[in-house]
Amino acid sequence: MKPSQFFHHCPRCGAKQPAPSEGNASFACAACGFTFYFSAAIATAVFIERDDGRLLFIRRAKEPARGRLVPPGGFVDLGETAEDAVRREVREEAGLELEDIRFLCSQPNQYFYRDVTYPVLDFFFMARTVAAEHARALDDVVSLGWYRPDDVDVDELAFPSMKAAWRVWINARGPAIG
Repeated sequence: MKPSQFFHHCPRCGAKQPAPSEGNASFACAACGFTFYFSAAIATAVFIERDDGRLLFIRRAKEPARGRLVPPGGFVDLGETAEDAVRREVREEAGLELEDIRFLCSQPNQYFYRDVTYPVLDFFFMARTVAAEHARALDDVVSLGWYRPDDVDVDELAFPSMKAAWRVWINARGPAIG
């Protein structure tokens, strides 16, 4: 469903609107000229690696994808950088501080929540943490664990964007040693 299909009245003047045409990336009110451009929400996630090569994954406590495996992350707040958002989300979800944050890739995503599909652009990072042993399941997290890369089941990852980013991470790390 396109976001423009939810605007039946102008948010500025309240005028009733005709049915939107397919593929509109904007809403334009014929009565007052108000224009609203639809764009993606921004989210972040991070592959946190311990010194032993294991990565932190959490299990989501809420829909969408309740119980599925994800790297820690979440939506970027207004006025926040992607890097600050990923730091905040990791503190909120696992109680950890990040260091050596590096950009990995971005991936388009769709987030279905309360009968609305939101377009999202996910920014993925790689990082380390100072005190991995202090990780604990906090906000919106059922459980967490440190996984060897070979033990991560890509089919358990919650969203297509995460599966794509996981493949980028696997290719970026190079061949396994040992």
